[in-house]
Amino acid sequence: MEKSTTELTNEYIHNHPYIKHCLKQGLLNYSSLSRHIAKELKIEKKTSMEAILIAARRLEEKLKKEKSQEYKINKLLQDSEIQIKNKICTIILSKKINFNILLKIESEIKNNNNIYYLIEGNESYLLIIQEKYCEIIEKEIKEIINIEKNLSLININSREDIEKIPGVIAYLTSLFAENEINIIEFLSCWKDTLFIVKNEDTQKIMTFLKF
Repeated sequence: MEKSTTELTNEYIHNHPYIKHCLKQGLLNYSSLSRHIAKELKIEKKTSMEAILIAARRLEEKLKKEKSQEYKINKLLQDSEIQIKNKICTIILSKKINFNILLKIESEIKNNNNIYYLIEGNESYLLIIQEKYCEIIEKEIKEIINIEKNLSLININSREDIEKIPGVIAYLTSLFAENEINIIEFLSCWKDTLFIVKNEDTQKIMTFLKF
């Protein structure tokens, strides 16, 4: 079924965080925005532009209502602690590995109170550890699909009520997208929200994670 102009407009704005943010703050000229979206969507008829303008106005009103939710998210993040660990690596492992060997390595790493995260996918495992243990993995395990080094782990530790505040993860990931930072891996566990990023991006990330 073909999408309406209103649906196309809403979809376009939601897919462009900068435009969405400016619209929410009331910083955009509707006519200019309508011309821009019409050109991008290749629907530059007068009736289409009018429909885009109306859709944008309605969406702005809806977005303004989200401000109160953003206040709750910001308050939560202001009360959160941010921890950074560098010299992290991610390792993609085939499921054909001898899991007993992996358990032995896990025991050694955890006994030293070091970082160890293992995530199971349909066809592989994702292992997140410190670089100093990469050599052991490479020596003991042959079923390695990929290794990526020079990474950092950013852990945002929040209050328990993070479970009751919708949109926290979406808000955080949008910040990364708006600042053109690629999230290598993402995981969460109750109060902990963890991002794996390139070491070189860490300094920039800390400028927009100041709440």
